[in-house]
Amino acid sequence: MVVKTDAISFPSSAKGIGAIEDILVRRFGADYENVFTFCLAEAPPAASVDFSCHWLVGMSVKANGQLRVGCGRYDWHFGSQGRVEKLVITIELMKVLPPDTVPVSMDWLSTLPYPWCSPERALQQAPAFEQLSDIKAYLMQAGPIASTP
Repeated sequence: MVVKTDAISFPSSAKGIGAIEDILVRRFGADYENVFTFCLAEAPPAASVDFSCHWLVGMSVKANGQLRVGCGRYDWHFGSQGRVEKLVITIELMKVLPPDTVPVSMDWLSTLPYPWCSPERALQQAPAFEQLSDIKAYLMQAGPIASTP
């Protein structure tokens, strides 16, 4: 994990299925709900060795009802059997918005194609909240990333 924001925290690495499940499923699921995550690209070819793409996430915080919207990059590396050998998750931006922004934001996120969504499509109906201006700027520059078939 490469975290470039103070709005969310994760350990820098996890090895093995148990550690990954604990961090990305159990702990994450204990803190957040209404989680929508989108890969801002087309699906990679089935035999890809490396695949990188930008991502967008939106979720609400269980403890206080706040909204978190973030974006960054996934860098996937697959082994000979097509299994993930390594995943680098870079969190570029994470914005915290007040609870009253959740309904409109969830309406927006729930209409996007899952899990593959173009940045342009994500921008089309994005809420006009000032707190999302950096996220929108990121989406506007989030073009395709070359992958290795």
